[in-house]
Amino acid sequence: MPWSLRIGRIAGTDIKVHITFLLLLGFFLVAGGAAAALLLLAVFLCVLLHEFGHIAMARRFGVRTPDVILLPIGGVARLERMPEEPRQEFLIALAGPLVTLGLAVAFYVILAARGTPPALVGELFQAGATPVDEMYRINVLLLLFNLLPAFPMDGGRVLRALLASRLGLARATRIAASVGQMMAFALGFWALSQGLILLLLVAFFVFIGASGEAQAVETRMAGRGLFVRDVMVTDFKSLPFSATLNDAAELLVASEQREFPVLTFDGGVAGMLSRDDLVRGLARGGPTALARDAMAGSVALVPTDLPFERAIEVLMGSRIPALPVVENGQLVGMLTRDNITDLVLVRRAVSEK
Repeated sequence: MPWSLRIGRIAGTDIKVHITFLLLLGFFLVAGGAAAALLLLAVFLCVLLHEFGHIAMARRFGVRTPDVILLPIGGVARLERMPEEPRQEFLIALAGPLVTLGLAVAFYVILAARGTPPALVGELFQAGATPVDEMYRINVLLLLFNLLPAFPMDGGRVLRALLASRLGLARATRIAASVGQMMAFALGFWALSQGLILLLLVAFFVFIGASGEAQAVETRMAGRGLFVRDVMVTDFKSLPFSATLNDAAELLVASEQREFPVLTFDGGVAGMLSRDDLVRGLARGGPTALARDAMAGSVALVPTDLPFERAIEVLMGSRIPALPVVENGQLVGMLTRDNITDLVLVRRAVSEK
């Protein structure tokens, strides 16, 4: 994720914090002093433990977690792939809340041992008298909130896993995403009426996350069993190494192609020139500037026999709309976001027929 800083690594998983989390920490430090900042760090330590509950369970099923990112709205553990069975997703989704439940029980036991056990539910929306009271209260709220069936939160993933065992992954994801968006809309409306800005942001991210996750699953399902050679664009134009931006502009206007491979003198791929690169290059250097000076260089070369699901990860990770496809070192096609979208639309139409 952009604007994330790596602060450590535990058992093969990178621990990252988003820059906005650091801004939030600074705000707490200025507004509430060191005690408020330490309380925030303690809360996010609990969030991190929650995420490692997911990570540990995923590892039992052979699913690695490259990184976990701390955001102002919580943590996100990025699994390298989806679990193979609904039962596995069910257990992975529940593992995090079980860790949070354990933390809440631990803080309750500490308070009970002091002779001041808190009300189990009645005082959750009131500030705690001591830091331990506050940690108990926050962990219970986190537990209840995470168990809401608002996909892609934990409760929503539990719902999807239960639905997928009967309806299949694609349909289950669409239903869970719709439920998640409706709940996010209701939560956002309530947060707006109460002036709870942070909760409004959480609702917004849940709404966007549900849509994005549903689209990602549908894309993976559409390309299941396919390879890059099955979905690549084969009718395309390329630019020679000596081409100017004027040459690229003429190709852009004359066709529907928006990205152009730039080739070296020996036929290798030097980079990719997108429409945005072209426009920026024209603004800086004019039409006589060389296309290679405006292109994105050092782009990933996608082999034709790469599985579709892996190719999607490479393309999305590149942050450019198209990548060159090569076979035996020669350019044979392009993998673009547009033709992947076309594939999804076609597969959806066929499945609904």
